[in-house]
Amino acid sequence: MNIRSLTRGDGVVIGAAVLLLIASFLDIYSIDGAPDSADIPNAWGSGPVLLSVTLAGIIAAALIVVARGLPQAPKVAGLDLGPFGVAFAVFAAWSALGNVFDPAGGFDNNGGVDISVGTGLILSLIATLVLAGAAIATPLVPALKGPLVPAPKPAAPQPYGAQPPAGYGYPGAQQPGQGQPLGGQPQPGQGQPFGAQPGQPQQAPAPQPQPPAGDFSPFWFAVPVARPLFSEDGSPTPIAELAPGTWYLAVEQRGPSLVAQTQDGRRGVLQDTSGIQRG
Repeated sequence: MNIRSLTRGDGVVIGAAVLLLIASFLDIYSIDGAPDSADIPNAWGSGPVLLSVTLAGIIAAALIVVARGLPQAPKVAGLDLGPFGVAFAVFAAWSALGNVFDPAGGFDNNGGVDISVGTGLILSLIATLVLAGAAIATPLVPALKGPLVPAPKPAAPQPYGAQPPAGYGYPGAQQPGQGQPLGGQPQPGQGQPFGAQPGQPQQAPAPQPQPPAGDFSPFWFAVPVARPLFSEDGSPTPIAELAPGTWYLAVEQRGPSLVAQTQDGRRGVLQDTSGIQRG
């Protein structure tokens, strides 16, 4: 699971699930005239509240986050985990609303005890409403679609003569052929060509032809949000998912699309290149 694939909306979902878990340990009822020593149950002591509100909301948050973080999320009953989690979140909020309106259920007129909603149910309602709202609004609100963990900045330019750190996935990594001596300039300790006199200037080699300016040059890039990488044969099924915060190598351009290479050497077509950050 790649945490850099999560959005700000997913962060709100996670926070709401934590608040819901905290609320489950608070009293779900408030009884007028009850002494401080009264044993008032929390969500873990009420099966309907536990199953329909607390566990439903926590399961919804887990499904939404897992669906976002996995490159290829599994399906449940033919449904993607994301929509399945959104439906669970709405169900949890609906159940919490019903419990707040009628906390005592069938005991309203039994024994004359005035039972009202407790702190646990109020916080549970707030948490499930936030959870359901974030789950629904994340694909629609640009502010919530942004990455939860932003991509790191490209490496700063190196001073003249300094060697950048090497490594795949780093835009300042040294490429093969870099750092070689300039052509025609003998290095200290190297012998002179046969027949040349010491101190005699050497003839520089003929310049190599340069590729046309329109030719594509490979470059490093990062995506602003998670995006699928499709097979080069045109198959509609993604072969990988590019995650924010990781640098990938663009090796070819095909119209508006890029052919990118992942860390494990797989190549595929990135169809959506909007907003990419070049290294």
